[in-house]
Amino acid sequence: ELAENVKSAGKPLISFFGGASSHLNLPIESDFVFRNSLYRSLRKNNDFILPQWSEDFVENYLDNKLNIRQKRLKPVVGFCGYAVKPNTKTNLNVLCSRVKKNVLNSKTSIPPYNWGHVLRRRALDILGKDPNIITNFLIRESPVFLNQPDFKLKQKHRLEFVYNLIDSDYIFCCRGSGNNSFRFYEALCCGRIPVLVDTDCVLPYDFDIDWKKYCVWIKENELHLIGNKIAEFHDNLSSREFVDLQYECRRIWKERVSPEGFFSNFHRHLPITKGTGNRQQATVGCI
Repeated sequence: ELAENVKSAGKPLISFFGGASSHLNLPIESDFVFRNSLYRSLRKNNDFILPQWSEDFVENYLDNKLNIRQKRLKPVVGFCGYAVKPNTKTNLNVLCSRVKKNVLNSKTSIPPYNWGHVLRRRALDILGKDPNIITNFLIRESPVFLNQPDFKLKQKHRLEFVYNLIDSDYIFCCRGSGNNSFRFYEALCCGRIPVLVDTDCVLPYDFDIDWKKYCVWIKENELHLIGNKIAEFHDNLSSREFVDLQYECRRIWKERVSPEGFFSNFHRHLPITKGTGNRQQATVGCI
């Protein structure tokens, strides 16, 4: 009924769809759809990413002072969270989804819900064996934030998560149940450089921001090269550039990813659906 009233009034309808399943179709027609989770290959022209928000860690835990790390010879890669080893059922489900996508050319095939947690473990195991990487991992066998009734325990886990971010140079970011990484935004918030596994995912303001300038970009089919790519990225930064990039990550979070920053620039989405903007312009004149 609301959608009909908006249409009758000649106004654009903007929908916000959150959660791990927000890549699914909505039952109403919208001029703009902002989703937490989205598959690039399934994206429609009016689909955009809505960042996920929790709190400003720098403000709430670090006395509003950004903790800047100096460059070391080897990069320190951090991860604190849930990751699991694959089982036969998951492997079969992934194989089926890939056959549908690559052999049958199905555009609706998506991996099973726990594939992201398996991918995480696979990458972490690779990094753990890489002599060129210093790891700072706290791997959970189960999710610790959801449905945790013990407030003190939840607070303890939260602090462990925050200080894992602070005590690392790079933060490993890979999808969970949805095709998005909450940790990606939290890393930027703390001025940390994300190591993002590209699982056909979409990022906010991708038409205006060249995200590869701010993170180590790992294609899913190049996961076996993750250590080499991080080391190469790190080696190519001077000590000054390494420090500057941390400030840039914090800046991009404040100006485009935080709630205030995101909605202050909300109007930038308008030309895209009207056909006067270009999603490919991110490589020219972007921030």
